Amino acid sequence: MEDFEEVVPDKKPANLKKEVLLIVSIIFTVLVFRSSLYEPYRIPSGSMIPTLKIGDYIVVNKFAYGLKIPFSDMAFGDINLDPSYVFKQDLPKRGDVIVFKFPKDPSINYIKRVIGLPGDTIEIKDKVIYVNDVATTTSAVSAKPFLKDMEAKFKKHKLKFFSVKNGDAKYFIQQDSDNYFLVNKDKITIPKGELFVMGDNRDFSYDSRFWGTVPLNYVKGRAEMIWFSIRFPSGDGEEFLFRPSRIGSSIF
Repeated sequence: MEDFEEVVPDKKPANLKKEVLLIVSIIFTVLVFRSSLYEPYRIPSGSMIPTLKIGDYIVVNKFAYGLKIPFSDMAFGDINLDPSYVFKQDLPKRGDVIVFKFPKDPSINYIKRVIGLPGDTIEIKDKVIYVNDVATTTSAVSAKPFLKDMEAKFKKHKLKFFSVKNGDAKYFIQQDSDNYFLVNKDKITIPKGELFVMGDNRDFSYDSRFWGTVPLNYVKGRAEMIWFSIRFPSGDGEEFLFRPSRIGSSIF
């Protein structure tokens, strides 16, 4: 009798195909999650001090104002897509800290605080903001807790800190007492479908006072929480700083 050798099929191509499909599905799921649910961002500048510090890593709620179809609000290069919502887009509230596409260059993300909504009037007198002819309530607070780990480039300024109430929102801001560059702004009415935003570091923020309002469809989400905070040395004389006390902090 003739001997026959058993031939075993090579399973490697099939296993490799399964592994590739698994990796692709995981990557796709992560991208969908970041596009429509939650996405991490890093704070690179000091425009939102004292609320957010340079080196804070934050989580942004992408469905805070409505559930978006994944990838519908992408912006890169000359491509700038408007988001499509499963139901409808809700209006942010005054005081919300939002991430949005910068109107002058939608491929760049900015983070600021909502000061005025569509139809509101905004006016600034001696650095006091008036919303619909009513002054936002401000009261001076101690500078000590805010200066504890203040960035070196801001310490040289004469900083004052205030607790602010705008609508139902309460938060802190800082101002440079020696800065008189933009203490007043003539009254404007915010157009339909637009938002007026400002940084909490009022004299060191490039915001709606300079470049105008933010279209609602440019809003990417609401900042919710700080999940990590670390600052690396820079040319501004800053030193390495790890801030474990900020981890898990909610953003107001």
